[in-house]
Amino acid sequence: MRTPLRRTLSPLLIALAFAATTERGRAADDAPPGERPTLQALLDARPGTVVEVPPGVHEIRETLRIATPGGGLSGTATIVQVDPTKAIARIDHADGAVLRGLTLTRPEGRRETDQEAVLVTDSRDVTLADLRVIDNQTRGVAVAFRNSDGARILDCLIHNYQRVGVDDRTGNALYGYAFRCIAGTGILVDGCRGALIRGNTVREDRLIATPEVKREHQLGRFVKKLPERGQLASQRDWDRDETDNWMQGNAVHVSGPESTESTRVVDNLVERAGQGFDIHADHVILANNIVDDALIGMKAMHGSKHVIVAGNQFRKTTLWAMGFMPGAASRAARPAEGDRPALPANVDGGSIMANNVITDFGMGMTNWIWGEENLGFPIRFDRGQLDDNPPLSDVIVAGNIVYDTGRDKILRDGQPEVVGPRYRLAVRVEGGPTAPVGLHFSNNILHPGTEGVSNVELKP
Repeated sequence: MRTPLRRTLSPLLIALAFAATTERGRAADDAPPGERPTLQALLDARPGTVVEVPPGVHEIRETLRIATPGGGLSGTATIVQVDPTKAIARIDHADGAVLRGLTLTRPEGRRETDQEAVLVTDSRDVTLADLRVIDNQTRGVAVAFRNSDGARILDCLIHNYQRVGVDDRTGNALYGYAFRCIAGTGILVDGCRGALIRGNTVREDRLIATPEVKREHQLGRFVKKLPERGQLASQRDWDRDETDNWMQGNAVHVSGPESTESTRVVDNLVERAGQGFDIHADHVILANNIVDDALIGMKAMHGSKHVIVAGNQFRKTTLWAMGFMPGAASRAARPAEGDRPALPANVDGGSIMANNVITDFGMGMTNWIWGEENLGFPIRFDRGQLDDNPPLSDVIVAGNIVYDTGRDKILRDGQPEVVGPRYRLAVRVEGGPTAPVGLHFSNNILHPGTEGVSNVELKP
């Protein structure tokens, strides 16, 4: 059976539709109350069609909604959402929908929001391509796919996507406090199979982690605290009512360790993030990406199984560049008991970390946060967060480079100077009853840190 060609509205038809909607042929600021936004009227008039938006700036006051398969918007126009309480575009139950080429933004003074620029839900094979998502400064997510298999996020720019907020962990007995932080995620896929996240740039140039920004926004300060300290709250933080862990934003977050799988995250550039790539999923390929100047380069945890991290560049990270670890959501398989159903295992491991390059470690804009006494580790394998977390197991670590950039001399006041490494160990393997097992190391180049290469023997 031949698949019908998707139709695109011609500029002439769109101009006529615009003229029919407003006298001036464009989105009118003085449109009568309750009138549909012009772009929404076009979408509704031609369901299942990719509408070519005329060039120019189009203000909207309601969320653009695409709710029919094959629908969408394309063009080089700029769409400005003037209402910070509303998303810019939403795709629901619209398989094969498309957003392409557009700039999506918010006006000055109304850029901070709790909403998405684009939210896709319950839709298969949706494509976002060549979008520019600018100044959607959210405590949530700029571009989010939820329960939408076959997502394609290609060659988009996500710029200035974060804002100051409160991370409230008082509902979680493991922590028991809420604190002020930099929050916001650039791209999220959650509950999705077969997503492709390729060729995107996720960059933050506004909320830079400087001491001045920390002071201005009181970042890290507790705003609420339970009577009892949680198991995962450090005694130091609890006593001083403050945490250093105030960079909570993610550039790219692959979430849903029991529902998200077969995800490809390739050829992306991340600049200035709390975390470059946060992986909570199975069967993930994280390859050929560049992370420049982030607190954390990548981590895979909470039951991330069969993850391949290969061919990436991590530059100017601070706590770690690559980390594998169980998390609180990791668990062994459980039989049915009483009213509780049987649960499959949600474990971490069976993964590969290969042919990655880590340079300029500890030389980024976040290196001051944790202080000289808390230098990080370029490669880290951690124990479980809880005593009953199954350990990370069976990981191949091969062909990676941890490069001590300072030994080649850096410029200080115009003069070349050798500086010591800004990390303690090239590799840190945490101990304890849930310590990692079955790690296999071969053919790595690991320049020693201030305390050597590793705290354990790196066995092949």
